[in-house]
Amino acid sequence: MHIILHQPEIPANTGNIGRTCVATGTSLHLIEPLGFHLDEKSIRRAGMDYWNLLDVHRYVNFEEFKNSHPGAKIWMATTKAKRCYTEVSFGPEDFIMFGKESAGIPEEILVENEESCIRIPMLPEIRSLNLSNSVAIVLYEALRQNGFSQFQTEGELHRLQWKE
Repeated sequence: MHIILHQPEIPANTGNIGRTCVATGTSLHLIEPLGFHLDEKSIRRAGMDYWNLLDVHRYVNFEEFKNSHPGAKIWMATTKAKRCYTEVSFGPEDFIMFGKESAGIPEEILVENEESCIRIPMLPEIRSLNLSNSVAIVLYEALRQNGFSQFQTEGELHRLQWKE
């Protein structure tokens, strides 16, 4: 799977998303301009000691991204979509794109890709969810649909044992 952040603004969100990507074997694609420097302390803090394990790619703009990934299936997460993220079928190599915290994905991009736009349902009084939460919600649904391939799905207790 692949996550695209279009012009992210808050370094802690990108750090959290980076950590989620490492935990899931997901590539992170950052489309500039970024609202921060990738060496900022807040990214490192949120990404903890996992940032060096992240498969991260940067692009000058969305056009460069598209030219680098011709034919890629891109799902666009937006509060403006008509279809819920649980109503689509994610493939294992799909890209899921999220926009910047203050404005989302530009409408010029959305109108060109209406069939690929998906939303997370929420009450009408709220404008949007936190970006890193939104990424986690949609990414884990995509991974669930693909059978959590190669993921650890059981854990052991540290001090006690599960009852048999």
